[in-house]
Amino acid sequence: MEEIDSKNALVVFQGKNIRRIWHKNEWFFSVVDAVAVLTDSPTPRQYWGKVKDREFKQLELSPIWVQLKLKAADGKYYETDCANTEDMFRIIQSIPSKKAEPFKRWLAKVGYERVQEIENPELAQERMKQIYEQKGYSKQWIDKRLRGIAVRQDLTDEWEKRGVKTDKGYSILTAEISKATFGLTPSEYKELKGLEKQNLRDHMDDIELILTMLGEATTTRFTRDRDSIKFHKLKKDAKDGGEVAGNTRKNIEKKLGKSVISKNNYLEVSEKTKKIGNKS
Repeated sequence: MEEIDSKNALVVFQGKNIRRIWHKNEWFFSVVDAVAVLTDSPTPRQYWGKVKDREFKQLELSPIWVQLKLKAADGKYYETDCANTEDMFRIIQSIPSKKAEPFKRWLAKVGYERVQEIENPELAQERMKQIYEQKGYSKQWIDKRLRGIAVRQDLTDEWEKRGVKTDKGYSILTAEISKATFGLTPSEYKELKGLEKQNLRDHMDDIELILTMLGEATTTRFTRDRDSIKFHKLKKDAKDGGEVAGNTRKNIEKKLGKSVISKNNYLEVSEKTKKIGNKS
């Protein structure tokens, strides 16, 4: 049956992993992973290649899949043939398999769950809570993380309304907030924590998360109150919002007598604290 891992990037059908990615407002699934499930072939990539030649190239049909970057077993990301739920059904029709019908039902269920989450965001939050709990995060941390997601969404919605359309634009503005808050861009912060593809915020502790929220919430407020439109004005809002959080960080550090910027992974620190508590 279905399980969820890596923040919904992976689902499991009858013990087999199916990679998926959220693209253009719907789930796209790895075709090769689906072929592996349906055929039990030791070489699903070759099997899929033959299906493509037979069903599409010979009949001169347009491809119904797209290539998207998915994480492979070696931890790297590669261009992979992917299809949405509707087109995956068409691909399944080309593969004779006893598992076709249960797989179709499962596929429809997985796709429908995301539609439910869009209509009722509380469902998405509940599923996300379960994922974080399974990974070992405390309920207090999860509450802050989810609040941070809402604050971030509010900010990016505001940016989008004001003309920011590219990932590069979001990255530049986010870096302005982070630099002013922590003295580090997100990429520098990830390097400090020894992270690669992992989500930086999933490795922040409570104070780091709160400061991140403060910088982003303040930026949103500045942007709205100033009615900023042009990108250079949005950059100033981001810098000013980050400076508010940065000043708060400096005040905390002055009272603590040490930096709140940590190399540590939140989960690793949490586990060590539990072990010390168990020994005492």
